[in-house]
Amino acid sequence: MNDVLLTVTGNVVSDPQERTFENGNVLCTFRIAVNPRKFDRTSARWVDGESMFMSVITWRGLAENVAKSFSKGDPIIVSGKLKVRRWDSGERQGTSVEIEAVSLGHDLSRGTSSFTRVKRSISAEELHVDEQSDSVVDSWLAEGSSSNAA
Repeated sequence: MNDVLLTVTGNVVSDPQERTFENGNVLCTFRIAVNPRKFDRTSARWVDGESMFMSVITWRGLAENVAKSFSKGDPIIVSGKLKVRRWDSGERQGTSVEIEAVSLGHDLSRGTSSFTRVKRSISAEELHVDEQSDSVVDSWLAEGSSSNAA
């Protein structure tokens, strides 16, 4: 399947809502407004176009970070897959535009931000190292120590 990838800049218009499912997956959603601007040559000034509203969907670790990093009013940049869905509630029907985000950040052309690296937990299986691996690591460390001493 060919996904439509896009990057948009906009403003967060709803506080991120985080949800953890029974299987441990984390979902975070929020809405953004994208306000296109163009230069009107006849009036020699910038004018705002019609605002577009989109939902942003994030999963797993990205969702956890988004919930802690963004709030309503923040200027952001979102990159991800475009999802256009038709809906019908019986009384009304419409189309929703969503972005399944793969990367997000504050729009630094409009302000400053600070970054805090997330420490990921490692499972017991990932920490298990057999004796052969230990000897490979030990010899690698010994080589590094001897080359640094020279």
